[in-house]
Amino acid sequence: MATYIVLVTIVLFVMWAISAYNRLVGLRNQYKNGFAQIDVQLKRRHDLVPNLVETARAYMKHERETLEAVIAARNQAVSATVRAAAAPGEAAAVHQLESAENALTATLGRLFALSEAYPELKADQTMQQLHEELASTENRIAFSRQAYNDGVMEFNTVREQFPGSVIANMFAFKAAELLQVTETEEERKPVKVAF
Repeated sequence: MATYIVLVTIVLFVMWAISAYNRLVGLRNQYKNGFAQIDVQLKRRHDLVPNLVETARAYMKHERETLEAVIAARNQAVSATVRAAAAPGEAAAVHQLESAENALTATLGRLFALSEAYPELKADQTMQQLHEELASTENRIAFSRQAYNDGVMEFNTVREQFPGSVIANMFAFKAAELLQVTETEEERKPVKVAF
């Protein structure tokens, strides 16, 4: 009888361990899939930037420095995206991606601010279309980032709570990093509306 109790206890423990391990694997795959969705949208964004710069270049001949800064920021963002896609959830890769994407957003903001001074550029059909596509892509990135962060939060919660933490430590499940957007003070200011 005592042998059966020990045997049943061992079987239950093994079943629990397998279940906990599989849950952690499933949650890790979920947040990796979430990052893959971000990756798709970031590639779309990165592909739009050269077209945007080329359209602006025809009108903004005296703004070469700004156009070059946008392309440089785009290239850094592409490199950071590749590194982060290779290790989604890894803190260093995610921080590099955040930094590169924030720099790209800032340079694009300068480009759009400067384009306001060029009425012909502002009225250009291609520029308007690219601006709309970029805005749409930014929305998709935000939705994808939210799904990724939700997956990371659930994974990290299960990984840190007992009894999942036991399995996570046994099999070296590392914490995943949230993908956050940092805004400058200027971006956080409320929009002024004047009539």
